[in-house]
Amino acid sequence: MNNQRPADDYSLYVAGGPLRRLVTGWLLLAVGSLVVGGLFTILIVLSRTPGIQDVFPLVDFFHTALVVHVDLTVLVWFLAFAGVLWSINSTEQFIAVGWGALFLAAGGAAVISIAPFLGAGSPLMNNYVPVLRDPVFFYGLGIFGIGFVILVLRGLFYSRPIDKNMSGEGALGFGLYTGLLAAFITIMALFWSYNGIPGTIQGESYYEALFWGSGHVLQFTHTQLMLVVWLWLATASGMAPSLSPRVVVIFFAIGFIPTLLTPVIYLSYDVSSPDHSVAFLMLMKYGGGLAALPLGLALVTGIVKTILRDPGYSALRGALLFSILLFGAGGIIGFMISGSNVTVPAHYHGSIVAVTLAYMGLTYHLLPQLGFRQPAGRMVNWQPVVYGGGQLLHVLGLAWSGGYGVQRKTAGAAQGLDSIQEVAGMGMMGLGGLIAIIGGVMYLVIVFMAMRPER
Repeated sequence: MNNQRPADDYSLYVAGGPLRRLVTGWLLLAVGSLVVGGLFTILIVLSRTPGIQDVFPLVDFFHTALVVHVDLTVLVWFLAFAGVLWSINSTEQFIAVGWGALFLAAGGAAVISIAPFLGAGSPLMNNYVPVLRDPVFFYGLGIFGIGFVILVLRGLFYSRPIDKNMSGEGALGFGLYTGLLAAFITIMALFWSYNGIPGTIQGESYYEALFWGSGHVLQFTHTQLMLVVWLWLATASGMAPSLSPRVVVIFFAIGFIPTLLTPVIYLSYDVSSPDHSVAFLMLMKYGGGLAALPLGLALVTGIVKTILRDPGYSALRGALLFSILLFGAGGIIGFMISGSNVTVPAHYHGSIVAVTLAYMGLTYHLLPQLGFRQPAGRMVNWQPVVYGGGQLLHVLGLAWSGGYGVQRKTAGAAQGLDSIQEVAGMGMMGLGGLIAIIGGVMYLVIVFMAMRPER
């Protein structure tokens, strides 16, 4: 840890040796989950292609592949990158336990990935963690979950101590620790739901109830970690806000406090009741942006001042700008939701992609610190613009179509696109999605090129 840096330097020291190898391992798992998840996107397309679809051994391979794709590109990607951040901020004590967590998480993700080819089917598209009703898939999910639990427990006990003379690095450490606490509450919520679901609930409704509470609380972990990365990217790109570390700590505390209402919700309402579901919706709706709003505004102010003084562009700046923009768009759209239409995926795509863009930008910053080449060139600078711009079109198209009542979880003629406005909105959604896919592939190519061994 470098104590000679300015107090408002919001960046984390990446240690060498065993810790750096552990951080690298988590980053490889995170990026690997996107690679395999992308391959499942190809399988999703092939499973609906006449003549080819009959080759697949499953009747409903489209939804089967979709379940694995979502779990890899959202659940595994986010939690593996959380492993990157928490490992950076950890000490070397019990590092073998950290490796055990990584191996379990990687093994679980591998089993999830191969489950469809071992006969796993019966997909259920419930929220947060869609599942395949098959023992192989559940073994993989369980092994991954155990790895995550160990990661969180080690982080709670062996994170770097926060210095008494609060620095920017200490403020980020506090933010990461609040993310760990929120993750621990997530784990408790999952067990609470499991014990509270009546035996009469089966099928998709069971898994909806199982993951509903914990899934909502986990979003607070993602948000806290995203705010840490925002500050780090702002510092790394020369756009750090004029905020004292103590003020930043207050923001992180405000962002974490709503998760403390989780036990109140479980004690007040039955897990299977509508009131339980609504309570968690309200918790996320009104509590999820309590820290992101003021910190985001402070960052935007700092960004504007910096750009007026130094109008240069970099991939880190692009990732930060589009992350803030998409998170803001997702938050605003969240307050526009009325009914089960495509406004709902517009909201969560904005929020999810904001976290992803922040992690993509930080990847470029971390790679040389982990012993790899520094990503550089036009493709690196364009990647956040292509991915972020495409996702913004995707989200706005969904929000536009949702305003006309286009229903979610439908496709083809079932969407009922009767007006030119509905067709235009969904066309914008599709175009944005295609552009974003290109941006995602660009990210993977850039990381591969930086990580490949020298000849």
